[in-house]
Amino acid sequence: MKNGSNHADPERQHAGRRSTLVSVLVNIVLSVLQLIIGLFAQSQALVADAIHSFSDLISDGVVLVANKHSAKGPDAGHPYGHHRFETAASMAIGALLLSVGVGMLWRSATSLQAPDTIPQVHVAALVIAFITLIAKEWLFRYLLAVGKRYRSTLLIANAWHSRSDAVSSLVVVIGIAGNLAGLPLADPVAALIVGLMIIRMGWKFFFNAFSDLVDSAADTETEERIRAHLQSTPGVEGIHALRTRKMGDFIWVEVDLEMDGSLTIVQGHAIATEARRRVMENEPVLDVTTHFDPVDIPKRPE
Repeated sequence: MKNGSNHADPERQHAGRRSTLVSVLVNIVLSVLQLIIGLFAQSQALVADAIHSFSDLISDGVVLVANKHSAKGPDAGHPYGHHRFETAASMAIGALLLSVGVGMLWRSATSLQAPDTIPQVHVAALVIAFITLIAKEWLFRYLLAVGKRYRSTLLIANAWHSRSDAVSSLVVVIGIAGNLAGLPLADPVAALIVGLMIIRMGWKFFFNAFSDLVDSAADTETEERIRAHLQSTPGVEGIHALRTRKMGDFIWVEVDLEMDGSLTIVQGHAIATEARRRVMENEPVLDVTTHFDPVDIPKRPE
């Protein structure tokens, strides 16, 4: 990302919408197949995975809405833009995963209390589970590549959601195979493990999004790079009071620049503008608010 104006890049928004629509299509097909075959084959694990896939459709809907709103520029009600719509959407995905995971745990625990009632699943469940595993892994790699290319935490979050689906599908494959091999408990145990995995991933997304919403600072490595860009600007003698806060995928920066007190206002403004440009061209920064602090510079002997 080379320029601050690219923060609302139409190409970025289009890529987010296109990749999410691909995810929607894949999840519709998979969830319908899993539910139908899961009920037919009497596989609790496959039905649980189908419910998980349905939750992905809700997740994708949240992503599409957030992607549309975050593209809007600043207005009277949102002077800093709408980038935190993405953060709020990531939190919603986390809450969704938590609720789905708890529901799976409840259903699995109920079945495990009555092992004699667990039926043997049909081999068709194993076939669909394997197809789902391959499709989810491909979807993860596709969404992650798009998310990294456009530095979208929301798309990356959705990609890892698909990876959690791929891993859960692997567990489902193992559970169904175990059931077919004569271990009836393997199917509900697989559903139980899927629920635990979903809860773990949901908590991670929820906590990270919550941290951004309460104005958490950028990571130390990013702050050090910003500091280096500012200090390398000709005319900047030093900096202090550097503050950063996350705004969706981007960062808002405030800093005091130390400059020669004998400079004119025009000269000081030019230096501050150059410092701001250097940061915004090299980091995912929305804006840099600067303050000019005059300092005495010892004159060199002639």
